[in-house]
Amino acid sequence: MHFNKVIITSACLAALAISNVSAQAKHEDTEFYTPVPAKVTAGKTNSEAPSDAVVLFDGKNLDKWVMADDRKQPAKWIVSNGILTVDKKTGNIETKQAFGNYQLHIEWKVPQNITGTGQLRGNSGLFLASLGKGDLGYELQVLDNYDNKTYTNGMAGSIYKQTTPLVNPSKKAGEWQSYDVIWTAPTFNTDSTVKTPAKVTVLFNGVLVQNNFELKGPTQYVGAAAYRQAHGPAPIKLQAHGDKSEPVSFRNIWIREL
Repeated sequence: MHFNKVIITSACLAALAISNVSAQAKHEDTEFYTPVPAKVTAGKTNSEAPSDAVVLFDGKNLDKWVMADDRKQPAKWIVSNGILTVDKKTGNIETKQAFGNYQLHIEWKVPQNITGTGQLRGNSGLFLASLGKGDLGYELQVLDNYDNKTYTNGMAGSIYKQTTPLVNPSKKAGEWQSYDVIWTAPTFNTDSTVKTPAKVTVLFNGVLVQNNFELKGPTQYVGAAAYRQAHGPAPIKLQAHGDKSEPVSFRNIWIREL
């Protein structure tokens, strides 16, 4: 009985202490006023770049791009009527500037008269970090998948050969589609081992298809992906896929460094 009284007394004292602390607390105690976020003017539409973005393609020229296999050469794809179209004869292009963590917006379209099936239907790729010549880097797939079957870790919205998109929000061929990407670049220890892997969140036509996905390494067409080389900030690359399907077009490309 004495033991129960001790427990009850202790509980009452604890409740009283909590009550006193709550009575002394003020709402100001959990409010802070610094740092003050920088003001950014949002675009009038999701396509329009906000005021703090770097516009990578404004519909006029490719001044911010070079050929991926020879960075001394200016990008040679076709610019017409505000649209950038792949020129498969020339190869991949990539940004002059290298980026670490970022938010990226890009719009793309496969031709309405597209032919072929599977991977031969408007195939291209957005390399979230380019690691050199050819198709080295981390690829977000671009492909017509409105009504086109292929391996699901190779369809639009997939991190190529690594993960399937959560859903398939593809529009019909001939319609503009959009990717909004949040990229967290990998980091490496001094001995070149991985400290933190790359992560990516992707909205495809406004629909979440990759939710902070942790990449296993750069894209690997054959074999398992793995981090085989340390690297820092890297360019963003667009792919001129080596097939006979009709070329993909792009517009409204902008990026915000994070």
